[in-house]
Amino acid sequence: MAKTDPDIGDLIDELEAIEDHAEDPEVDERIRDAIGMAIDVQTETGPFGRVIHGYDRADVTEAFLGALLFGIPMFVEGGTQEVGAFFVAYPVSLVGSLVGSVVLTIGILYVADIQDVRVSKPILGIVPRRLAGVVSVAFLTSLAVMTTWGRVDWATPSLAFAQVCVAFVPMVIGAALGDILPGS
Repeated sequence: MAKTDPDIGDLIDELEAIEDHAEDPEVDERIRDAIGMAIDVQTETGPFGRVIHGYDRADVTEAFLGALLFGIPMFVEGGTQEVGAFFVAYPVSLVGSLVGSVVLTIGILYVADIQDVRVSKPILGIVPRRLAGVVSVAFLTSLAVMTTWGRVDWATPSLAFAQVCVAFVPMVIGAALGDILPGS
């Protein structure tokens, strides 16, 4: 296996590993400052020239806007209700669609190299915060808008859930793109 030259991303990874073991709050603060400085110095990563690090309110807002942009056609299209009815009859298709959309989201965020997206402090040491945020924002937006626009009838919860999931599939892709394309 060929060894690649280290880049600023490798430096950030190393600083984060050191930060995880820092016991002195002052040292921890200096390491965080150094990580921030390394991110500011970075200019040649990804097509948009940024390292995406951390997950904050701005990222949630960007994910929401991306989900909404991809979701509005789903809210007004009758096909969303038809596919939801199909999913109720074939729940394996529902599960497959949900799993596929999350896998595609992982690909957009971490594999496609649209941006250099760094995993920082994953939830329970496993789930990246950005992935959890993007998926949650997309699902909650789908749930809220489909309900408030009267596109689902919760008197039949399995059908309503399936219809919300149909809208969620493109919305999670929009949320991922909306989050990483601005590059924050």
